[in-house]
Amino acid sequence: MGACQSFREMCDREKNTNVHLSLPAVCIVWQTAMIILFGVFMRYDHESDAHWVEHRKHSNLTDIENDFYFRYPSFQDVHVMIFVGFGFLMTFLKRYSFGGVGFNFLIAAFGLQWALLMQGWFHWLDADGKIRIGIENLINADFCVAGCLIAYGALLGKVSPVQLMVLTLFGITLFAVEEFIIISVIHARDAGGSMVIHTFGGYYGLSVSWMLYRPNLHQSSRLQGSVYHSDVFAMIGTLFLWMFWPSFNSAICDHGDGQHRAAINTYLCLASTVLTTVAISSLFQKHGKLDMVHIQNSTLAGGVAAGTAAEFMLMPYGCLIVGFCCGIISTLGYIFLTPFMEKHLKIQDTCGIHNLHAMPGVVGGIVGAITAASASIEVYGHEGLVNTFDFMDKFKDMVPTTQGGHQAAGLCVALCFGIGGGIIVGAILRLPIWGDPADDNCFDDETYWEDVRICNVKSEFSQLLHMVNSSM
Repeated sequence: MGACQSFREMCDREKNTNVHLSLPAVCIVWQTAMIILFGVFMRYDHESDAHWVEHRKHSNLTDIENDFYFRYPSFQDVHVMIFVGFGFLMTFLKRYSFGGVGFNFLIAAFGLQWALLMQGWFHWLDADGKIRIGIENLINADFCVAGCLIAYGALLGKVSPVQLMVLTLFGITLFAVEEFIIISVIHARDAGGSMVIHTFGGYYGLSVSWMLYRPNLHQSSRLQGSVYHSDVFAMIGTLFLWMFWPSFNSAICDHGDGQHRAAINTYLCLASTVLTTVAISSLFQKHGKLDMVHIQNSTLAGGVAAGTAAEFMLMPYGCLIVGFCCGIISTLGYIFLTPFMEKHLKIQDTCGIHNLHAMPGVVGGIVGAITAASASIEVYGHEGLVNTFDFMDKFKDMVPTTQGGHQAAGLCVALCFGIGGGIIVGAILRLPIWGDPADDNCFDDETYWEDVRICNVKSEFSQLLHMVNSSM
């Protein structure tokens, strides 16, 4: 107990937000490490290498059959979601728009490089010890980064850019390990990442936030809110995410019916979620008015929940049911659970990732397990069952009921890695060496950004009108 108390006292000493040396050092050193590691391990795969011409002739293929032409449209959509969708969704705070978009950019740019290496070592390492990179690797790297961006949502406005780099380094590493266990070892299916991305990322961020609990955060409560224009910018992020989520969930599915079905399932889940979100938001607000926080976030919960079962035969009406339930769960989470967690569990969740990602991710994992366990030859056909659940090689004798158990086991692994990893990383980030802001200086861009100008439009218009009247 004495050691724990000493650790807390050391971590809670006076904050110094000067990252003049630490941030450049971390960025330069880690980027140099990426250059070296890419030079040692990374090579083009056969479809992006100059020898493709020879391979194409030998295999009697055409250029249009290169995987680039099948995957790049989905990659483009996912890439926009990562940099524009997530970035603008985090601009809702009245004085933290630079940090929302800018640090999202930083995390993603570093994270995708580290993800290419980590995922490559687990999934793509060939006999020569090289990682062969192609368009699908880029999509998976963006997925990996998404988990860290989700975690950032819980910490928005309360951490330094150096802490975010450390969060990303460990987050990508944990993600690669849990993804390998869930997909390759347990053999769970998770095309859209309800378990691997959203459940892990959500509980990783919440656990870190619990470790970094700020008892005096109310001192920054004046900035922990939105204004009209910041909510409009955040809504831009919502719309980009909402429109491109079918691409996100279908991006790495098998070509053909699986990818087609994943887009349809996600599309319907998202549509259903919007109506129930609006209904619950209106029902629980005075005079039936809508809360913009719910519209920005809970309307996306259906896309999260559709991820695991995206390529399964969920059926159109089943998709609408999943979206219907997620809209209710997510919106009620913002109304009741978020304040409860902050007051009683000491978890300060800035963006409400528990309601948008963590809970819908768990719902998606459960839906995936039930749908897999209830699969049958009558619904899928024999070849469809084998193709959808990859019942091949050492898993060729697996039956749907067993696959359902594997899906449930995958969800448990995601929860364990998210919570356990978040606690460990949170303990590291609690050390007083990262330049994080004091409790009375959170949610403010001026802490880490130069020339922050907060414009009060009404005030400036009044001043301009006064000057015009004075000159007349």
